[in-house]
Amino acid sequence: MAGNTPRKGRGAVISPDGRYAAWQREAADDGWWNEDDAAPATELMADNAKSVITYNDSPDIPYDRSINPYRGCEHGCAYCFARPSHAYLGLSPGLDFETKIAYKADAAETLRRELAKPGYACRPVALGINTDAWQPVERRLRVTRDILEVLAETRHPVTIVTKSALILRDLDLLSEMARGKRVHVAVSVTTLDGVLARAMEPRAPSPRRRLSVIAELAASGIPTAVMVAPLIPALTDHELEAILAAAREAGVSSAGYIVLRLPHEMKPLFRAWLDTHQAGRAGHVYSLMRQLHGGKEYDSAFGTRQRGSGPLADIIAQRFRSAVRRLGLDAPSVPLDVAAFRPPPMPPAATPQMRLF
Repeated sequence: MAGNTPRKGRGAVISPDGRYAAWQREAADDGWWNEDDAAPATELMADNAKSVITYNDSPDIPYDRSINPYRGCEHGCAYCFARPSHAYLGLSPGLDFETKIAYKADAAETLRRELAKPGYACRPVALGINTDAWQPVERRLRVTRDILEVLAETRHPVTIVTKSALILRDLDLLSEMARGKRVHVAVSVTTLDGVLARAMEPRAPSPRRRLSVIAELAASGIPTAVMVAPLIPALTDHELEAILAAAREAGVSSAGYIVLRLPHEMKPLFRAWLDTHQAGRAGHVYSLMRQLHGGKEYDSAFGTRQRGSGPLADIIAQRFRSAVRRLGLDAPSVPLDVAAFRPPPMPPAATPQMRLF
């Protein structure tokens, strides 16, 4: 197939092989391109994992555990830092990432077993951090809904990042958890430009819809933040203050930001998207990325991978601090309650021993 070819409703314009592949393919136009290939269908794969809670000791993220119901994401965001994770499945971080989705069909049952273990120590769990837990396929699979029901039942605190309006389906659970100080939600907004968003985030809700999601969450008493992520130099960075102001008007109480990340296959993937949709800015974007990362297009070092370093990173940070202070978004978040956690009963097949209390 031809390279750098946009596909209807999809973000990636190239499909490089994963970095673990024994060989690499190169796209070429052989004259056999079919317009029907421009809109590939989504394929689902069951992913039966032994555990659903992933632990980390990263010093630059505010949680030590997370749950990702899906691998891959139908939103198809051209900038998604999670794309390279599809290489672990032997799939392309390009088109495969948004068309071949692995889902944890037994996630709720597995989570229940993990929370029931005698040695489990409750701390807030981040839901849907690698890929969006409320992406389009969730509407019919309901994997995230099942997980949320287990967390609500056990009074387990959870933090959420999403850009999906589908989260409003679960307002009943989220509102109940909010009353017990057991949930924080952050809605990511990349741009307020609907035309740019449609090309960059083809199956995600529009910026205006995301602001309405913020409003509905906040009106339901759910602590809601805006995450300006990713902030893309020379493409969306000029919108930082406008996004924060619009989100404040919608009802957020706090804010954060993350600069564009380009790990592994993301360097050619995002460059190909820019060359296709924003050709005049590609060189400028990558030049500024090198300024943010000491001459490299990305540096994965803890402490700087999300914000960068150097004069440009300092300017962005100063702009953000000034805006959140002016808008009153710099108040500390209310801590989530871990003391109310009640582990679920151990499944009968797991142990013959009865509970003492």
